[in-house]
Amino acid sequence: MNYRHAFHAGSFADVLKHAVLCRILDYLRTKDAPFRVIDTHAGAGLYDLTGAEASRGGEWEDGIGRLVAAEVPPKAAVLLVPYLDVIGALNDRGALKVYPGSPAIVRAWLRPDDRLIACELEPKAAVTLASNLRGDPRIKTLEIDGWTALSAYVPPPERRGLVLVDPPFERDDDFYQLSKGLAVAHRKWATGIYALWYPIKGRPEPDALAKSLTKLGIRKILRAELTVSPLSDPSRLNGSGLIVVNPPWTLESELKALLPVLAGILGRDGKGGFRLDWLAGE
Repeated sequence: MNYRHAFHAGSFADVLKHAVLCRILDYLRTKDAPFRVIDTHAGAGLYDLTGAEASRGGEWEDGIGRLVAAEVPPKAAVLLVPYLDVIGALNDRGALKVYPGSPAIVRAWLRPDDRLIACELEPKAAVTLASNLRGDPRIKTLEIDGWTALSAYVPPPERRGLVLVDPPFERDDDFYQLSKGLAVAHRKWATGIYALWYPIKGRPEPDALAKSLTKLGIRKILRAELTVSPLSDPSRLNGSGLIVVNPPWTLESELKALLPVLAGILGRDGKGGFRLDWLAGE
């Protein structure tokens, strides 16, 4: 499949990914020591939901559009505040026209000494990314292959932080690259937090990824999946998942509150579902 950020901006998959990203950032900010985020496949950073790419499928309407219009239970609503605050700051009240990609979300929560490295290989997206994030001394944008960046920039000088890996899955070996890339990076920086995003059309690829990750000998691997429709039609995107290595100790309980709410809001025809389990560790 091809999960180009611009075409799927604000989709249900982005909601899961970015809500979890904000929970991890919130945790990192609880300590005074600076942190660094390495975004290996950053995309363009900001997306016009009224533009041709996002409008083509209108996926945001069944993603962030549904979420902002929904009545969210209080506990989940509190957990979503860091995510929804970033979106609200970019849009007029009552209007949803701009959606932040992961580098823009990270930028919103960086403190003066925190840092972001945002990597994007596709030339047009890389130029737009650099333009969207220009003028911020805390941020470096690089036109570089994300798989190279995954290994090249760890460990960071701060020794605290997150590596976010969400490739477009244009290549048949991207699931394999997730496992291989994590293995290499983790050997260099075993204490870092890693968040690996993947699409779910059917079970074979996600299950093979989980199996390969359990063989790496990494101690703490948490899996969170959100499905919005049954997996009976493998030609469509039916869900997405995040593998979080070295998750914050708060994340499991937060996801227990968030995932059922997101499944209920974002599920198609009331058929949303979720999975939360440990592949290794707890």
